[in-house]
Amino acid sequence: MIRRARADEVAWIAATIAAAFSVYIPRMGRLPAPMTADHGALVAAGEVHVLEEAGGRLGLIVQRAAADHLYIDILAVAPEAQHRGVGRRLLDFAEAEARRLGLPTLRLFTNASMTENLRFYPRLGFRPIAARVEDGFDRIYFEKRLT
Repeated sequence: MIRRARADEVAWIAATIAAAFSVYIPRMGRLPAPMTADHGALVAAGEVHVLEEAGGRLGLIVQRAAADHLYIDILAVAPEAQHRGVGRRLLDFAEAEARRLGLPTLRLFTNASMTENLRFYPRLGFRPIAARVEDGFDRIYFEKRLT
C-alpha cells in the first residue's frame, strides 16, 4: 500500500533518505541534496508518500504537480528493501498519479555521480533531457512522456 506520509514519520523519512543516499557522499564529496531537504515541510505539504507492506515501511517518494508534469523530487528505498522492486513500484505510483491529474510527463533529476540511477531510470522509460551544474551539483535531468 502507498499512502501519504504522516507528521509522526518525519524522523523515519529523514533516516531512510540518509541511509539510501549516504553511499553517495564519498563520490560527491558532500551531502546529497535529499539529505538536507526540509523533510517536515515536505510532509506538511502532502508531497511525501510511503510504501508500506505487512506493517513495514519500505520506501518513499516525494512528488509534486506542476503545470505540465509531475515532478519527482526524492525517491528513497530503505536499505533492507533495495533490489526488490520498491523503487519501481513508487515510480509506478507517480505515473498513476500523473495520469489521474491529467499530466502528460514525469520529470526528475539525479546527480551524475549516482551512476546506478543513470541506468535505472532509462530502463523504466525515462530519457535524459538536460545536464547542468546547479548549487554545485552535477545534475542529469530525465523525463518520461506518458501515452
